[in-house]
Amino acid sequence: MVSSDQNLFHYSLLTLYLIGPPIFISLRFLQAPYGKHNRPGWGPTMSPPLAWFLMESPTLWLTLLLFPFGSHSSNPKSLFLISPFLFHYFNRTCIYPLRLHNNKSKTNNGGFPVSVAMMAFVFNLLNAYLQARWVSQYKDYEGDGWFWLRFFVGLVVFLGGMGVNIWSDRVLVALKKEGKGYRVPRGGLFELVSCPNYFGEIVEWLGWAVMTWSFAGLGFFLNTCANLVPRARANHSWYLDKFGEDYPKGRKAVIPFLY
Repeated sequence: MVSSDQNLFHYSLLTLYLIGPPIFISLRFLQAPYGKHNRPGWGPTMSPPLAWFLMESPTLWLTLLLFPFGSHSSNPKSLFLISPFLFHYFNRTCIYPLRLHNNKSKTNNGGFPVSVAMMAFVFNLLNAYLQARWVSQYKDYEGDGWFWLRFFVGLVVFLGGMGVNIWSDRVLVALKKEGKGYRVPRGGLFELVSCPNYFGEIVEWLGWAVMTWSFAGLGFFLNTCANLVPRARANHSWYLDKFGEDYPKGRKAVIPFLY
């Protein structure tokens, strides 16, 4: 039983690393058809709030299902470590969809493709399994004399990124609620990059990689970059095409002052 779970964990970890490059390359040429890039031809759609809830939900229910079976499930270090992960995904799975639902735009931007939601659902199944099993089962807490230093450094980075991510999402949702179509976001990190919400999420999972100090955490961070960096680049180009000379020329796509 233990051996079979170890094999599953190792093959799942390998899969996490193998899917990153194809995701990055494909998104350089073909953007997922939701939000600004919504377009027909991707099959049935569903409401965006419901899509976000369903596709992000494995990060909560699967994590909570698996965690108690880990040998470290009652270790305070393990409980502290999994908390930021659950905190982020409680916001993404429950709070963010409610915010979308309660701030419906008068402009109909189309539904969320079921096919895209299913792909995200499968990724979240894989990732939730890896992160939950690493934290509750495979991490060596007793032999990690640097645990608390890494945890608190990573936590500061994580919370900083999460703050940027949540604030940026609120700005974008509020603009949609006004029902005046797409407008240039202003204020905060929007003055530096087109997608501070993506930048915030990238920073979050960098902090998580530091906290966990694991290949599982690093793989999640790299996959986040593979997914969000090309999408940020596409969003940046979309803003430039739509607003032309009215769009701030000094803004980068996702990394302040760099990219």
